[in-house]
Amino acid sequence: MYLAGQADGYGATDIYSASLPPGVPLSAIGWRPNRDAAGKLAPVAGRSLSRAWDGNGGRHCPSFVKGWDPTTGRWSERIYYAGSADNLWGPYTIGFLQWSGDAWIDSPEPAFAANEEWEHRSVYEPNLIYHDGKWKMWYVAGSNQEDYLVHGYAEGDDGRTGWSKHLVFAPPEMKMFDFCVRQLGDAFDAIFSRVWVGAGTPPP
Repeated sequence: MYLAGQADGYGATDIYSASLPPGVPLSAIGWRPNRDAAGKLAPVAGRSLSRAWDGNGGRHCPSFVKGWDPTTGRWSERIYYAGSADNLWGPYTIGFLQWSGDAWIDSPEPAFAANEEWEHRSVYEPNLIYHDGKWKMWYVAGSNQEDYLVHGYAEGDDGRTGWSKHLVFAPPEMKMFDFCVRQLGDAFDAIFSRVWVGAGTPPP
């Protein structure tokens, strides 16, 4: 399992991993965070390349996906995440770590950024699948501070450049936050959450 968190309860978030003991069936309990030789929580990747765009605000919202990269002619395993150059509260862009076969490697620049007025200069909470020859991404735009969250969608051939026009997937009044797609046979299920951070009575 890959998850974001603060090892000491403060500072820039990072992406960590946790594992169940070998042979244990999938369970909600029993996970053990992976640690280094000194017993400290070990981030899955360094920031030697990505610090300029995710160094101060940290890494948030990891989403694992495996897809075909036509630029390299091979399958790629990636952990997409939201990163901020400024602080924990954004604004955010979206990039990824890529598996080299031995380690997760960070990227020198993000792969996806806000370019529409309705995105309010910040995109985060990426959730991706690779399907039908496309890297498909759902994501949140806006911010909790503004009490404005809109869900967007875009797709691309290589998952790093040439994304399609950013489309509104769910309007702000729906308050959709996470949106996770999972294949079930020939169909797909979407699991999502809604949040309410404004004044007044929450919607149903």
